Amino acid sequence: MYKTPYEVAIGGKGKTRKIVIGGTNPVTIQTMWKEGITDLLSDSKKFGETVERIEKLELLGCDILRFAVPDMESAEALLKLAEAVKMPLVADIHFDYKLALRCLDGNIAKIRINPGNIGSIERTKAVVDKARQTGTALRIGINTGSLPRDLADLVAEKKISRAEGLVQTAAREMEIFDKLDFNQFIVSMKASSVAETIESNEKFAEIYNAPLHIGVTEAGPLIGGVVKSTMAFSRLLSEKIGSTIRVSLSSLPENEIITAKEIVRELGLRSGGVKIVSCPRCGRNGFDVHGFTDRWQTELLSMNKDITVAVMGCVVNGPGEGKTADIGITGAGDSVIIFKHGAVVRTVSADQADAAFREELNSL
Repeated sequence: MYKTPYEVAIGGKGKTRKIVIGGTNPVTIQTMWKEGITDLLSDSKKFGETVERIEKLELLGCDILRFAVPDMESAEALLKLAEAVKMPLVADIHFDYKLALRCLDGNIAKIRINPGNIGSIERTKAVVDKARQTGTALRIGINTGSLPRDLADLVAEKKISRAEGLVQTAAREMEIFDKLDFNQFIVSMKASSVAETIESNEKFAEIYNAPLHIGVTEAGPLIGGVVKSTMAFSRLLSEKIGSTIRVSLSSLPENEIITAKEIVRELGLRSGGVKIVSCPRCGRNGFDVHGFTDRWQTELLSMNKDITVAVMGCVVNGPGEGKTADIGITGAGDSVIIFKHGAVVRTVSADQADAAFREELNSL
């Protein structure tokens, strides 16, 4: 069923990292910036903070970062950001092809734009010609809420499924690129339904070999969104469908990255990095597992270490169940125990726990 997708390169201009999507390359992880960026043009402090946060997102495991570009000021701000960071940045553009043309002047790694919603073929050709000249990839991004009227009517009349509508829409958009002899593009077809997301991507992969960006759109808040994304990605990635992914959550970009990273790790598509195992906590609790995990999760997952960290609530789930961990921490009465490979190495008071844990972690 699955045809190996051809490769599409993004980034590589200026100091931006080059990432190759498709073929036998690793699945890449994306997220999207959650706020507007026009104030970055005038607020140097916020610009610096934004650059710093992007660098932290990269350490956490983000490969590609997308920004909404609804106006020319946003385009200018994104161009400025792209000069300051190594991560490939993507411009998400609707309707106004001039925004795409402006973004193509700088180090923008990819443009998300649909040929069908920017007007005439002449406008599409202008974007494609400049993308070809600058070596910039494009993404056709289709959601169930943006089907062409005739296909939306067929879906409403139950003559075709929404998934079929997504695939047919993608085919129309790709045909435009095909006529312009341009193949450096990625396709995404997203639905808020897990079943429709799976069906559309499976149907597409049976016919076409363009690299697929997969995701469940409008997946919802943290828990529901994680469940939906895990279900869809587990099925599709296990079938080798999907070259790049985004977990869409009504939550922080950091949580989107952490979720995606865990999914690809558990599917065996990525290895290495810090793995955290922690108990859910119960009435035997002798250590604040939740508080410690919340404080340390982002820092641990951003480290360039290939280790397992165990965070356990009591001696029952401490060095015993966590004995395979490279380092772990748990409670025992009024004390906190730090262990390595199942052997206790430190016993400290609760207020000394974080400092002692850091010392032992740094020694690994």
